[in-house]
Order: sequence, then structure tokens, then C-alpha cells
Amino acid sequence: MGDKLSGSSDQNIGIVRPESIEELRQHFAAIVESSDDAILSKNLDGTITSWNRGAERLFGYSSEEVIGKSVTILIPADRQDEEPSILARLRLGERIDHYETVRRRKDGSLVDISLTVSPIRDSGGMVIGASKIARDITDRRRAIEQQNLMLGEMQHRVKNLAAVIDGLARQSQPDSDPAVKEFVTKFLGRVHALLSTGELVVTSSSRQAELRQVLENVLQPFIDPSKVSPISLDGPPMLLSEGTAGGLALAMHELATNAVKYGALKSAKGRVSITWSVQPAAHDDRVGLQWKETGGPPPSAKAQRQGFGTRVIRAAVSREREGTSEIILEPDGLLCRFSFLAGARGQPV
Repeated sequence: MGDKLSGSSDQNIGIVRPESIEELRQHFAAIVESSDDAILSKNLDGTITSWNRGAERLFGYSSEEVIGKSVTILIPADRQDEEPSILARLRLGERIDHYETVRRRKDGSLVDISLTVSPIRDSGGMVIGASKIARDITDRRRAIEQQNLMLGEMQHRVKNLAAVIDGLARQSQPDSDPAVKEFVTKFLGRVHALLSTGELVVTSSSRQAELRQVLENVLQPFIDPSKVSPISLDGPPMLLSEGTAGGLALAMHELATNAVKYGALKSAKGRVSITWSVQPAAHDDRVGLQWKETGGPPPSAKAQRQGFGTRVIRAAVSREREGTSEIILEPDGLLCRFSFLAGARGQPV
């Protein structure tokens, strides 16, 4: 009976036999050896204790050349201060994830790498060394540099295009016709509002524009930098798609233009408050944005007349799900509200 119980216990609790431990060790060693990433280990003095083929390919040293030597042979002269800092963090048991740095190959060339360093502990839990995984990120860095170069060129071209449009429009207008001059000024303002918003989208890695940045860019021409701004912004961080950002940019430009001509921005005491919020609604988020004027002259029906500017305001979010716009002439100033559904709950537009 004793033998049966012993055998049953051995089977049920899954005791790993010595040959199984050795097989497991060999299995993991094969995985490490065949990895495309450079994998090495070192002790707390920084001495290299293991070196896989991925490390040979990345750095050019064979295992015989580096095992027993200091890992500082891989570190460029101007980055020697990194190793003491890494070792200090390891002694505290810290793990270092995806640390981007530069290392030196055997031939002296430099390589951009992403480095992950994990502490190695003994059976008592004491940190006795570290394992390092280094990944070559040269191609990724080059791709980012190329992208930044292209974005810079696009920004330059957009600015040139804006200057050309501005010059053509102003040189084409009759000097003696105030109505045409006013039209050209309004038209160019709309063009610049769209171009500045497009630039935010193009330069964003997410291909989206942050609402506060959109508002700041569009409203900048209406603010005297030498004075306290009459326009305040208040709301949470929120990303907008290119179409949504463009529609709201045009609407804000029209509201600001009207406020200068008829409303709060016509008076020294006038103020404009722009607020926005995101509220849960069914399976999506409802975005609410409000433009509120105070302190200006009494609201005029001219501010709400059905011209092109008013149509732009009403169409700002018309393509959004459940998008609505409303303009209200309140006793203390014009109020404009926008509302629409945006993405899955908790996700940016």
C-alpha cells in the first residue's frame, strides 16, 4: 500500500525528474541560442557570462572573445556612464524595459538598439546578475528620420502654398472695392484655418489633431499677444479625426470673425469662453462643445443671419453621428453649441 501511495503521489503532484529538468534546460538554451535578438548575461560586476548567436551577429564578437570580459567593450566612450546606472538599478531588483541607446560593434561601428535588462536571482532571491536582450532598431530609426524629413518638407510646402494663395488673392482684388477686400480677407482666414489644422493632423503620429491645439491655432490671429487673452479654453484632452477637426476649425474661425465684427471681441470688456466635455452615452461618448460670449454689445440678428459663415457653423459637425449645432442669441451674448457622438467609449475620436 505504501508503494502505491508513493507512486500515486508522485504522479499526481507532477514531480519533475532530473532528466526532465535537464531536457527543459536544454530546450530553453536552444531557444535563446536560436533567437534573432542578441541575448547575453552578466554578473553584478558587469562581466559577460553568456552570449548567444544573435549577439554574435549584432555585435560581431564570438562568445569566446567576450565571455569573461566587461560589457563596457560594447559601450561607446560617450556613454560609459550608462553601465554604472544600470548596475545600480539591477542591484535594487529593477527591470529596465525597452531602453533605447547606442552600442559599439567589434569593427567600431555604432548601432541603435532597444535594450531590456532583467535581474537574475539565486535560489534565495538575491540578485546575482542580469540578462540582457538587445534588438537592432537601426531600420526603425531610419524610417522615423525619413518620416520626419517628409513631414518637414510637407510643412514647408503647406506654408509656401498658403503664401502663394495669400499673394494671388490680395494682388487680384481691386484696391477700390471694400466689399471685395472684405471677402478676400474672410476667404483667406478660412483657408489658413484649414491649412493650420491640416498641418496638425499631418504631423501627428495618430493622424489626428488635439482639440485644444486646433482651437489655439485657429484663434491665434484674433488674440493680441501683448494683452490678456479675451478667449478662454477649458476641457479634457481629446483627439479629433481630420474631418471633424477641419469642420470645427472653420466654425471657430467664423464665430471669432463674427465676434470681432458684432460681438464680444468688438468690446474691450468682452470675453469668449470655449468649453468642451465628453459624456458617456449608450455605447459611445457624446462630445459637447460650447462657445459663449459675454461683455460685448447686445446680440444682433446680423450675427445669426443665414450667410455662408452661418452655414459653415451649422455644418461643422453635421457629418458626425447625431451631430447637431445651434446658435442662440442670449441677453448677455451669443451662445453656440455643438454635439456629436465620438467612437467607442473611452476611445478618442
